[in-house]
Amino acid sequence: MDGDAISMRTRQVLAAPGAGFELLFREPADAESPLLLWLPGMGIPARHYLPLAAALTGHGMGVALHEWRGIGSSSMRAVHRENWGYRELLGEDLVASMRACREACPHAPLLLGGHSLGGQLACLFAALHPQVVQGVALVASGAPYWRTFGAAGPFLHAGFTLAPALARLRGYFPGRKLRFAGNEARGVIRDWARSGRSGRYEVNGLDQDIEPALAAFRRPLLALRMDEDRLAPARSVRCLLDKMPGAPREIHVVDRHLLGVRADHFAWMRAPDAVAGRIADWSRRLE
Repeated sequence: MDGDAISMRTRQVLAAPGAGFELLFREPADAESPLLLWLPGMGIPARHYLPLAAALTGHGMGVALHEWRGIGSSSMRAVHRENWGYRELLGEDLVASMRACREACPHAPLLLGGHSLGGQLACLFAALHPQVVQGVALVASGAPYWRTFGAAGPFLHAGFTLAPALARLRGYFPGRKLRFAGNEARGVIRDWARSGRSGRYEVNGLDQDIEPALAAFRRPLLALRMDEDRLAPARSVRCLLDKMPGAPREIHVVDRHLLGVRADHFAWMRAPDAVAGRIADWSRRLE
C-alpha cells in the first residue's frame, strides 16, 4: 500500500511553551486492538514512516507517528539559541504524545516502537513509565556503544568525541551538511555521543537513574534486526536488550528475501510489509 494514501488524522500537540508538533494518528480497528506510538530515527521526519503506518493499519493496529523536536512538523529548529537533550525529548515531547494517544484511545493497549535512536528512546521512556506501556518493538535499533561495532569501533569512538565538540562550536550539529541525521540540538548530540562512548545511558536533569530503570523493566520486547545493517549490528542490538534482562524478548533477523529489498538500516522503510507483519503478530500474542 502507498503510505501517502493512508488516511491519518493530524493532532496538534504542545509539549512545552513554543515546542509543538503534529502527531499523525490512526485509530485501531476496534477497541481491543493495540495502538503503537512509533518513534522515528535520528533526523527522520515522521512522514517517512507512512508506508509502515499503512502496513500496520492493514493488520488492524492503530498507529501514531511521533515527531522529534527540531524535525519535520516541529515548531522548533536546532539553532545556536535553542538547545535540548534527551530530558526534553523523554520528559516533555514523548509524555505529550503518549497523553494524546491515551486521550484519543482510552482503552486501547499502548505499545511503543522505534527505529534506530527512536528504538533506544522507546526503551528509555518505557523503563521510566512501565505502567503505561504494554511492550516495546525495535526495528534496526541497538545501543551505539563503540565496542559493539568490531573494527569500525575506534572510528565511531572518534566520531562520538568530535560530534559534540562540533555541536558546541557551531551551536548545533550540522547533520544535513555532513549527510548524517538532521540538524540536531547540541544536547541531543551530547547525550547520544556519551552513550556511544561509555555504553551507558545518562540523562542530564533527570531525577531517576535510567540504567537501574532499564534493568527493572519487565514488559515484552520485540527486536527486528536487519541482516545487512552496519549501523545496528547483532552485538549492538544485544547490548541494548541486555540492559533489560528481566524483559521477555523475541529477536528476529530480517533478510532481503523476506523484505524484497536490501535488509539494511534504511531500505526496509520503503518495503515495510514484512516488518509490519512481524510487529502485528507479536502484538496479538501480547493480548
